[in-house]
Formats: sequence, structure tokens, C-alpha cells
Amino acid sequence: MKQDYDVLIVGGGLAGNCLALALQSSHLKIAIVETNTREQLHNSPAGDRALALASGTVKMLEALGIWSHAKAFATPIKTIHISDQGHFGKTRLSAKKEGVEALGYVITARDLEAAVGQLVEQAGIEQICPARVIGIASDEQFTHISLKQQEASLNVSARLVVGADGGQSTVRELLEIEQELTEYQQTAIVATVKTELAHENVAYERFTSSGPLALLPFKQDYAVVWTRTKEDAEQLLMDSEEEFLASLQACFGYKLGRFSLTAPRRSFPLSLIRAKSMYSGRAVIIGNAVHQLHPVAGQGFNLGLRDVVQLAEMILNEAQQGGDIGAPALLEQYASQRQKDHDTVINFTDSVVKLFSNEWLSLAAARSVG
Repeated sequence: MKQDYDVLIVGGGLAGNCLALALQSSHLKIAIVETNTREQLHNSPAGDRALALASGTVKMLEALGIWSHAKAFATPIKTIHISDQGHFGKTRLSAKKEGVEALGYVITARDLEAAVGQLVEQAGIEQICPARVIGIASDEQFTHISLKQQEASLNVSARLVVGADGGQSTVRELLEIEQELTEYQQTAIVATVKTELAHENVAYERFTSSGPLALLPFKQDYAVVWTRTKEDAEQLLMDSEEEFLASLQACFGYKLGRFSLTAPRRSFPLSLIRAKSMYSGRAVIIGNAVHQLHPVAGQGFNLGLRDVVQLAEMILNEAQQGGDIGAPALLEQYASQRQKDHDTVINFTDSVVKLFSNEWLSLAAARSVG
């Protein structure tokens, strides 16, 4: 049977588009399937979320030819202050001391997605959009995909299918890959605030008995990610703007002057969700389809991009050697190589959440020392 594509990527968000760009220099026939139109993606409220890009992530974006198109929209983090409410001392990280231009950058998902999406358009990578996947079946040579486009149906096949379709992954569901769920009984409140004093590219992470608070320099303002118990968050969201700001100010202090809201408060429940497998047959899942992390360590997109780069390298190497880019043995090798990175980041994030959510005196003493 003649395959329609070498690689079919399901999901036209950051992970899927970055993978397509990483593979564009090859002779592989690639297509991206996306449920939403570009306009719908651009206007999604999820686009407002602030992404904290680690320096290693920026280097990968540079290698993919993306960073030069996105840097103008990003705010550099020159200094990070880490403190623990009620305890003496703080940790201060400096880009200057580290000998780097910035410790990281903050950019909206919308701005980064727009830059990546434009490059995909310019590269002429085929996009099947809007279309949704309604069926997946693999045989020894191909994975066969059933798509629904409005009232029409489309059947395609590919040597490799990549599920990059996010936390509610249809590909993962159709492959019947189970997930492990850890509920933290916490809610993240996100907002944007203006401060009386300029941010001077300083980020703050403040750990408190009621949950961590992060302030990230974001254009001329600060992006706020405030983790609270579900009950506390519900009250803070019901509070008036003045009451909310008073609570935020009480938690952070007045070192930046008074806060004022510049974007509406939003919230989302926090949990650790992890797929029990990264592949099935000739299909593999990456990014948020595999792992959704608590934002306390800011590792979600950074981890997902490492998935992309690792998978792209293995696909390109296999293709150059004339091998089978969708062979289950290759996907098993990919999963094995990514497992350690996933374990390290997920275990670290989970430990940080549990440590700084616990009010026991012994742990308070331990975190002061450690």
C-alpha cells in the first residue's frame, strides 16, 4: 500500500509545529493535522499564558531557526529572587554572574505560536486544517488515520504518526494509552499586574505556607502565577479587584510598590498527569500529550521541546540510514532515552510541590537549610 505521508503530526500547536520545522530539511513528506483554524488558535484564551523559557530552550529554538523571529516579543530575565515567607535569607541568581545574556525569557504562548506558525507557512509544510482524528489503526508498515473535515471524511496513512495534540490528546485516547494522575488539590491563579516600580528584568519566586507565588517580568508588567488551595482560590476569584490585590500585596510585600491589575484573573486546577507509555504501534506522543506538570518549577514547555528535539534527531538519523522511521523498536528506543529526563523533571517538580505545600515544622526547618 502506498503511504500518503512519511510523518503525520497531529496537533498544530507549539510541539507539533516545532517538530515539523525540525524535520523540514529532510526529504520526508510531512503534514500537520489541526482541529482548530489559525484564527481560533490565535484568539484562544490559552494564548495569554506566559511561558518561561529556560536558556537551554532558547538555544534549541535558535537551532530550529525560530528564536530570531520570537525574541522581539520576549522579556529577558536577568535576575531571579527566591525567598521563603517567614524565614530569613533568600537566593539570588544573576545572569551577569552566570556569564549569560539572560537566565531565561518570558513570552506569551500566543506570540511564540504566531512566530512558529508563520515559519511553518513559509516552509510550505502541508496543513490539514481544520480536521479532527476519529480513528487510528496500525499494521506492520503504516499507521492509518481516519479524519473528519466538516461533513467530509478523509483516510490517510503514514509510516509514523506523532500525537502532539496536548493534554486532551485524541491520539493518546485512540491508542488507549492510560494515564497516571496526581491531584494536588491546588489551583493556579494567573493574572497580569503593573507595579509602581519598573521590574528591571527581575523575576520573583516566593514560597509561602499557603502556596508558591511567582512574578515574571512580562513586557512592562508582571505575569503572576499564584498557587493556592482550591478553597482559597475560589475565594480570591470571587473577591473584588481591590480585595484580590490586597491579598496579593500581603503575600508579596511592597518592594515593587503597589500592584494594579492589567489583565483579568484566570484559574486552572493543578495536577500531575503522565502517560503510562509514549508510543503504541507506529504512533508516538510528545509534549503535553505525555506530561502535564505543576507550574511551580516552570518546566512544562521546556520538557516538551526536548521531546521534540530528541524525536527529530532520531527520525532524521534513521531516514539518512534508509531505516524505518516508524518502527516500534525505534519508538521504544526514543521512549527509553526520554524516560530519564521525564523522571528527573517530574520527580523534582512533585517534590517541590509537596515540600512547599507542607506546613510541618520539621519540613520548614529542612527547606530553610536546603
